[in-house]
Amino acid sequence: MKNSKIRQLVLVTITVILAVVSLSCTNNKNGGLRYGLTTEPMTLDPLNPRNTADGRSILFNIFEGLVKPNTDGIPVPCIAESWTIEDNGLIYNFIIREGILFHDNSPLTPADIKFSLDTAIAAGFAGLSNVDEVLIQNENTIRIILKTADPYFLPYLTVGIVKNGNTDREKNIIGSGPFYFESYKPQRDLVLRKFNNYWQKDLPYLDMVTIVFFANYDTLLVAFRGGSIDGASITGSMAAQLDHRRFDIFDNSSAAVQLLVLNNAAAPLDNITVRRAINHGINVQGIIDTAFFGMGTPSGSPLIPGLSRYYVNSLSYSYNTELAGTLLSQAGFNSANRLSLEITVPSNFAMHVDTAQVIVSQLEEIGVNATIKLVDWNTWFDVVYINRNYQATIISLDSPTVSPRGFLARYRSGDGENFINFSSAEFDRVYAAALTETDNARRINLYKDAQRIITENAASVYIQDISYFTAFRGNAYGGALDYPLYAIDFASIYGITNN
Repeated sequence: MKNSKIRQLVLVTITVILAVVSLSCTNNKNGGLRYGLTTEPMTLDPLNPRNTADGRSILFNIFEGLVKPNTDGIPVPCIAESWTIEDNGLIYNFIIREGILFHDNSPLTPADIKFSLDTAIAAGFAGLSNVDEVLIQNENTIRIILKTADPYFLPYLTVGIVKNGNTDREKNIIGSGPFYFESYKPQRDLVLRKFNNYWQKDLPYLDMVTIVFFANYDTLLVAFRGGSIDGASITGSMAAQLDHRRFDIFDNSSAAVQLLVLNNAAAPLDNITVRRAINHGINVQGIIDTAFFGMGTPSGSPLIPGLSRYYVNSLSYSYNTELAGTLLSQAGFNSANRLSLEITVPSNFAMHVDTAQVIVSQLEEIGVNATIKLVDWNTWFDVVYINRNYQATIISLDSPTVSPRGFLARYRSGDGENFINFSSAEFDRVYAAALTETDNARRINLYKDAQRIITENAASVYIQDISYFTAFRGNAYGGALDYPLYAIDFASIYGITNN
């Protein structure tokens, strides 16, 4: 009897052990992922241009456009399975893919596309102001007529498609992407679930993605090390603190230009001599070495270096404290009358706060009293971006499309996104010429000329394309893709078996 009980206990123990081993060795490819971010979306409406880059990267998984970029930045078919271009680039005809469903399982129709594009046009989305009319040709064809020919119009059609008539999109978050929206608890998490009727039948791999929000990078790092999240978007300084034997870390470019924005309409920054002095007084490599552990790609241009065909790599101002001091003297500033500069920084972006601290120290060397004003993101957006009530700020500016236009359009005089308050008739002329130039070589040169004008006028201090990192628990996840724009493609990520 005693031996029988012992045998039963042994069998039960073995069964439990085998079950545990089985669970640990079959990290189902269709399992879940808990992913950490330090910023939350400003809006869950894909047709609201107010969102942050992190917010757009989340919506990338819920909504899709007529086209989407591949990892080389080339527009490829998405909701539209094909298209034709007529009348020398004035007319685009899109054939809609059959069988696409929204997350409520209703069919996606041309009426939904027309409503979405018309709404985005009214909201002022980049590149869509050139649209003259969106027409429904038949039950599977949309025609877009432009005001002027544009052979590079396709990248703007990544705009997320929503249901026709959906005007309460903050509550009715219904797209056609690989994941559907399940829940959002501000300052806590946002949950995405696999859409089983997604048109790409083999995607996504994961059943669920929980995006966990943290107040700052310190708390995110503690959670990551402690195992409460499986992956995260992190900075170079965080990557340097992680044990590479326990975590898989992938280096990506942020596809955004980090810059010290100088408000060209705020005294004394309305003086080009002062702006040039500040440019010469900042050691960009010193910022990268000190705040980013040497990881980052310096940029003296408002374009990212990744747009290599258009990018001009010779525009950086030399780091020259003597020349900076001379220029400040010419502008009327000296030891008895020091220049004061307030730098407003969104506090939830640790990399920008770290950058500001280095810049304050560097500017002290040329006799500038720089101070940091930390504000939350909503305050920054309203005060700096909307109302332009600031002297300087540090931010990264990305483009919603893989195109030089997305980076340069905001410098047009009077443009709604021109919170820098840059104004140059010469730039306006060159940029307008680039939009209509059909010869590829001449158009590239025009974009290069536009960059030179911005930099020569010292519109701001262009620092770098920040290296950011995607990290996961070691040997737990694979498939993460790197795009030449800021996007987290959860549909491509899968759990690794035998973990």
